[in-house]
Amino acid sequence: MSDFIALDFETADHGRDSACSLALVMVQGGRVRETWHHLIRPPRPRVMYTHIHGITWDMVADQPDFGYLWPEIRDRVENAPFLVAHNAPFDKGVLTECCRAYGFAAPLSPFVCTVRVARDTWNLRPTKLPDVCRFLAQPLKHHDALSDALACAEILLAAMRDGYDPSRQIPQPY
Repeated sequence: MSDFIALDFETADHGRDSACSLALVMVQGGRVRETWHHLIRPPRPRVMYTHIHGITWDMVADQPDFGYLWPEIRDRVENAPFLVAHNAPFDKGVLTECCRAYGFAAPLSPFVCTVRVARDTWNLRPTKLPDVCRFLAQPLKHHDALSDALACAEILLAAMRDGYDPSRQIPQPY
């Protein structure tokens, strides 16, 4: 269970299909082995959350859309034993809606949520990403997709060193 992909999306607006940044952190053998990050042109020409993540329309207007990028990363994501994200239902929803919007089947990869990991492992509250990173002395540039994804990977790796088993969050076949 030491191989996984941590991911983080930033979105442009209220739509779950509005990804404007995506980062993947590939972990193999319990170590970060590779990272991938790309700005994404969202489906609508507005970015409502610049005040949160710093991404403007001018930064993404000439970037590829999710439909162009997905074939480049699909195999990695679909073949990962599991995906890791902080507040995983949000990132899973963005991934699902972006795939749907461009006519792709959403991956069936299970998600492990580092909010739950931090609560279960260290009984942390609150468990916002900056809080967990502060607890672990993990550097973070919050709402930068690559920094957030790296932080998620390091949170799970630290929890695993402290005895956490990520399969606790993965439904087992009957």
